[in-house]
Amino acid sequence: MKKLTQSYMTGEGSGQLLYETIGRCFDRVVDENPDTLALVVRHQDIRWTYREFQEQVGRLAAGLIGLGIEPGDRVGIWGPNSYEWVLTQFATAKIGAIMVCINPAYRLFELEFVLNKVGCKAIIAAEQFKSSEYLKMLNTLAPEIATCEPGYLRAQKLPQLTTVVRMGDTASPGMFNFAEVCSLGDASAHERMAQFEHQLRPDDAINIQFTSGTTGNPKGATLTHVNILNNGHEAGKGMALTPDDKLCIPVPLYHCFGMVLGVLAAVSHGATMVFASPVYDPLSTLEAVEAEKCTALHGVPTMFVTELDHPDFDQFDLSTLRTGIIAGAPCPEELMKRIIRDMHMENVLIGYGQTEVSPINHMTLPEDSMENRTQTVGRPIPYVEIKIVDAEDHVVPIGEQGEICTRGYSVMKGYWDDEEKTAETIIDGWLHSGDLGTMNEHGYVRITGRIKDMIIRGGENIYPREIEEFLYTHPKISEAQVFGVEDPKMGEEVCAWIQLKDGQTATEEDIREFCKGQISHFKIPRYVRFVEEFPMTVTGKIRKIEMRAYMAEALRGAA
Repeated sequence: MKKLTQSYMTGEGSGQLLYETIGRCFDRVVDENPDTLALVVRHQDIRWTYREFQEQVGRLAAGLIGLGIEPGDRVGIWGPNSYEWVLTQFATAKIGAIMVCINPAYRLFELEFVLNKVGCKAIIAAEQFKSSEYLKMLNTLAPEIATCEPGYLRAQKLPQLTTVVRMGDTASPGMFNFAEVCSLGDASAHERMAQFEHQLRPDDAINIQFTSGTTGNPKGATLTHVNILNNGHEAGKGMALTPDDKLCIPVPLYHCFGMVLGVLAAVSHGATMVFASPVYDPLSTLEAVEAEKCTALHGVPTMFVTELDHPDFDQFDLSTLRTGIIAGAPCPEELMKRIIRDMHMENVLIGYGQTEVSPINHMTLPEDSMENRTQTVGRPIPYVEIKIVDAEDHVVPIGEQGEICTRGYSVMKGYWDDEEKTAETIIDGWLHSGDLGTMNEHGYVRITGRIKDMIIRGGENIYPREIEEFLYTHPKISEAQVFGVEDPKMGEEVCAWIQLKDGQTATEEDIREFCKGQISHFKIPRYVRFVEEFPMTVTGKIRKIEMRAYMAEALRGAA
């Protein structure tokens, strides 16, 4: 392979991209694999072949048409992982409705914002899960639900929402039941569904994914059939999925990791989707992998940590595993080695990207060297261009740090109803990630931090990722998160939150002594806190903004 001299590379692919709608791809796969097991949802006792799954998708799609849903209408989906969720993903795609993924952790303010931002006409919601009472929150925002006819909601706070569909068997005033909707589609609805499918185009918007909203209001990344279908298909090719594979998906469906790298990766290759529980649970995941003889397992790094550290881990037979994707957050080298060694996932891949690129733009492959598989996020995926640029948007030489930018089929159409933010993010077709990285001469990229995460201490630029990687080499440390806190003298100081391995103890001074002579003095954490867990989004991303706020308050109190 020719060595690169500047930080630009195009991912090499073979064959054509899938230029078709999700519905057409789905029907083709069903025709090829009608009796293959398509969907297993263990907590709901669902086991459907592809033909059975297709029948259920068709019933829901026709039912949505019966409710008055048409191509381009926005349909929200709100709740934990379930068969209803997966059916909604394909039924909306079938009729060209735009599925709006609503974070299961949202509360009233966030829910009101996203429903109105994109103008949801309908919402399909779970009744409740743990502390999230979804229907109660909807009734709080729209008390008119209690007295309206189902499908005829006119709510002051949610003016565009007309229809609420609830999951479960209980009847609720002003709402349709999910099963009821699946029986609404008459012959004319099925005829219209066929007409809609003929009219739909691969470049139509089909999904709105809200960014995590760790700063400011969440933004609605608008994605097309081509965006997410091909990203899922390429991820499946990287894992070498076939109809003989079973992919365990413990990550949340509301995020691209679950619905694209999980559901669409499996379906586009005729493989089986396995869901162990409504939300991630390490024991249920391990049980599902063994019972279903899964060959692939997804997760963010923290999920794999809790599986490997589960007290009953050694009791499970995971020998059927061979592959899967680690994404959503950087994976420490030592954790990657444990996953390969102890979970038999010799062909596990690292995926990196963001919601706005559907979601991955880099991936390692099984044939990559161990160094590249554990210390980089791989090379650009097929058909996608990557460049690394400086502050003036010039491509930097190989090995120099800069911002990672993406151009190609996977780049979103834009943020829904937000031309200003879209223009700030996509410049001349290039999506600017806000992530910092370096590219080596063969195109492998290392993530070195985020532009906004950079710590400036006394004029020195410090990248937390570098310090975190070093701390992971400490034999007592399970996880470490590094960030900056304000300091009147130095501008910012380095703070590390550390989670120790079970049964281990350490002091702040122990950590600093470990750093001395190993990393530059100005990178040694001024503040060290030992914690049992980190504040996280539902997708497993560490919320450093919360950690910084906590430390700011604690340091003010100690002053």
